[in-house]
Amino acid sequence: IVSLRHRGDRPIVDRCMARPPNILLIVADDMGYGDFGRFGDGGPRTPALDGLMDEGVCLRQHYSASPVCAPARAALLTGRYPHRTGAITPQEMLGLDRMHPREVTLGDSFRHAGYATGLIGKWHNGALDDRFHPNRRGFDEFVGFRGGWMDYWDWWIEHNGTRSWSDGRYLTDVFTDEAVGFLRRHRSEPFLLILCYNAPHSPLQAPDRVVEPYLERGIARGAAITYAMDEVMDTGVARLLEELHTLGLEQDTIVMFTSDNGPAMRLRRDQVPEGMSVDVSRGNAGFRGAKGSVYEGGIRVPMVIRWPAGLEGGRTVDELVHFTDWLPTLLGMIGAERPGGMPLDGGDVLPLLRGETPAEAPRRFWQWNAYSPVGACNAAMRDGPWKLVRPQIALRPATPEAEAAMARYVERDIAYKRDPDSVVLMDEPEPERIIAAPAPPELYHIGEDQAESRDLAGENPERVSRMLTELETWFDEMESEWRQVGPQNVAASF
Repeated sequence: IVSLRHRGDRPIVDRCMARPPNILLIVADDMGYGDFGRFGDGGPRTPALDGLMDEGVCLRQHYSASPVCAPARAALLTGRYPHRTGAITPQEMLGLDRMHPREVTLGDSFRHAGYATGLIGKWHNGALDDRFHPNRRGFDEFVGFRGGWMDYWDWWIEHNGTRSWSDGRYLTDVFTDEAVGFLRRHRSEPFLLILCYNAPHSPLQAPDRVVEPYLERGIARGAAITYAMDEVMDTGVARLLEELHTLGLEQDTIVMFTSDNGPAMRLRRDQVPEGMSVDVSRGNAGFRGAKGSVYEGGIRVPMVIRWPAGLEGGRTVDELVHFTDWLPTLLGMIGAERPGGMPLDGGDVLPLLRGETPAEAPRRFWQWNAYSPVGACNAAMRDGPWKLVRPQIALRPATPEAEAAMARYVERDIAYKRDPDSVVLMDEPEPERIIAAPAPPELYHIGEDQAESRDLAGENPERVSRMLTELETWFDEMESEWRQVGPQNVAASF
């Protein structure tokens, strides 16, 4: 039983009553299975994460809601498909990363339940509009940056709206330091801390002392820097786990680690060291595809959860779990309800985490492309072990003016990271595109073919037809909702 008092407009859990569990949700950025020591065939060193897998519950079929960051994060925060939220692409210069004000976030929900709430690191759900600041989306404390990426050495970040500039520390270490401080400040009250490391997202930068051992082992430079970025983050995770132990919070803190989407294998020229290839391909546990793709390599991401007081550790869960499931699940873990909001797409998977087998796995859907969504491009559906894929198709600029507009976006993106006051939202129409004809749908049995190497569409025409109809129906609903909550309708909602 929890008794609530109030401090300002936030209820505070009475200290003399039973204390609900804390939540520490750690989200990496563009980290695939192959970036973990456990799955990386001897490449990266991540002893803290490997140990967390041994102590916790490791999910083998855990899926992001999108193969790119802003939509994935919106779904994780709201329990709803990203199209419904308005956050459909990472393109913050166009306002396409913003969650509509009607969305109720994890921060809103836990704040309403009496928790201290904090978000540290990368936000990317409303970069260029203060109305979408994390402090206005349920988070009492925010330390980080609001866009899609940041330099690891020459950085600038915010502390609840007040900007500070690089002090010589590596940015991953800065976020770890801030997270340790949050744990210490809130040790006597229940808290939700979402720590969004930007590692190993580009630009590829890491301390030389961490990179060199990988190069000495003959690992290609792109992979070596990526693994070094992972290793620094892993060291940060180890510090946080030790801090929880020191503070006496280890047993009653739910620690979770995941990634927003799969690994990036090809980067922009400005995101790699001079003279280095933009191809940074590396292993990803045999999964097909990478960031940006709805093949497994783009959307299937690790998740480990440790809760000594509430979950038996040292186990794996094989059933499908989706980003949209975590909001209702975490609220169920603390016995709280969401304070209103639109209908959820996810469900409470705590029984599954405790070893119960669901009667039937829910159908899940994905779709992503840059700019306005195109249903025939890069979409997928899961129905039990079966997965239907609509492959990516070419979406080319239709005119020289459209091509120039797309180039301006990249220029502004780079400028924003150098000087945040120099850039505002781009107030211009979406570039006209030539959309190629759809490719034939593909069908895979993920239970028998996780590598998606054998297309079974020709052998199962009726299944393909049925699943394709369901996928198209889902997309029509998503597109209709997005038209209502996209950037063109945001202003009217305030």
